[in-house]
This record gives sequence, C-alpha cells and structure tokens, in this order.
Amino acid sequence: MTDFRNARIDLSVVVPVFNEEGSLRELVAELEPVARSITSEYELVFVNDGSTDASARILDEIAHDNPRIVVFRLDRNHGLSSALHAGFLRARGTLIGTLDADLQNDPADLPRLVQAIHEGADMACGWRRDRKDPFVKRASSKIANWWRNRRTDSAIHDVTCPMKVMKREVRDVFYPFHGLHRFLPTLAQMAGHRVVEIPVNHRARKHGTSKYGVWNRVFRGIRDVRAIQWMQDRRMTYRVDRVVAPAEPRR
Repeated sequence: MTDFRNARIDLSVVVPVFNEEGSLRELVAELEPVARSITSEYELVFVNDGSTDASARILDEIAHDNPRIVVFRLDRNHGLSSALHAGFLRARGTLIGTLDADLQNDPADLPRLVQAIHEGADMACGWRRDRKDPFVKRASSKIANWWRNRRTDSAIHDVTCPMKVMKREVRDVFYPFHGLHRFLPTLAQMAGHRVVEIPVNHRARKHGTSKYGVWNRVFRGIRDVRAIQWMQDRRMTYRVDRVVAPAEPRR
C-alpha cells in the first residue's frame, strides 16, 4: 500500500465530530468521491471531540484500511473551536476545507468553494440561504450574525456556516481561544485576506440532535464580539513598501 505520510497533499478536509455515530459512514461515502474529483492528493481529517457514543469505534473502522482518512481523538469534549483548531494544525493540505459531520452540509458544494480560491479568493465561505433548521435555531443564528456584523463592521451573511475552504496560510488567523470559530471570515479579513461567500445547499438533519442551542449561538457569540472589537482596535496595520538591500562589498 502506498505510504501517504510524506506525500504532497493538495486538499485537507477537516471534520469535527461529537456524537455523530449515525452519519459518519454516509458522510465518508459522499465526501470521498467529491474530494477525489477535486484532486487525487487529498486527506480527510476527522477530529473526535470526546464523543460518548459509537463515533470513536466507527471512525477507527473507517480509517483502518483507508490511508486518506486521518483520525485524531481529543482527550475529552472541548468544543467546536478546539476541534477545528486541532484539525487545522494537523492538516497538511495546500488548501484546507471544513464541514460538519451531521450531513446537513452537502459535500457536492466543495468544488465550487475550491474554484473560488483558484479564481483569487483566500477564503471561500458557504452561505446557507435556505436553511433546513427549526425556527428557533434559524432565528438565533440570524440575530447573532446581525450583531456580529454590526459590531465588527463586516458584511458576511452566514459567518458560522461550517462549510469553508481556505488557503493554508489563512489558518494562522485562527487563534486558540474558545468561540473564535464564529469569527473566522472576520479574522481573515482583518489579516488582509480576500473572503468571498458562495451559496450552498443545506439539508435537514437525518441523525442525532443539534449540539448548539440558543445560549451557544447567541449569548456567547455576542460576548465574544468584544474580543474581536479589541483585536480590530489594536491590530497592527503597517506595510513595508521599500526594502533597501546592503551594497555589494567591494572586491
């Protein structure tokens, strides 16, 4: 079997997992051919965030005979920010994508996000214009998006859409603090990266239950806005516009 540990990787897809035993096999069956259609040099990076169901066993079985699937297991449940951060750090791809494990994101949308990168964007974010979620979840997300945009002077319609593709260097703006996964596009723009939104399909949940309620989605996000505002106020904005090289020594 080919050893991919030292191979060049064009695309890494990071998938955080917390108690998604019912969706994992179906997700891999959908995701792998899509990744293969983008490039033959890909990896699927699953981060098990302390699942208490059968997710760990299923991931081990899926990865056993598939060198393109990498599984990392966190010591306990740390939350989505930690799972994404761990996956981003360990992803080897020139491009890094992410989507949820619950099958609500459609892997078939990934090629359009990758194409946006090839056309000049540094980060392409999904925009779930027709969300298939309960009313309370849609309303809380809409309020949180409005508040984040207003307070951070952004214009992203769907900041927290899990489906994203970015150049490898963009991951450096993802600082290791809880809650910052809600501000990835804003942080990327603050660092000078070009961010675009691409409408994507959104599907009703087939298995399990949502892990994030109104408290997670609205109140914690509103609190975290203050940290982003502080970063915006204090960030460095200098540019080096000329470099004077030392003169060649005389012979």
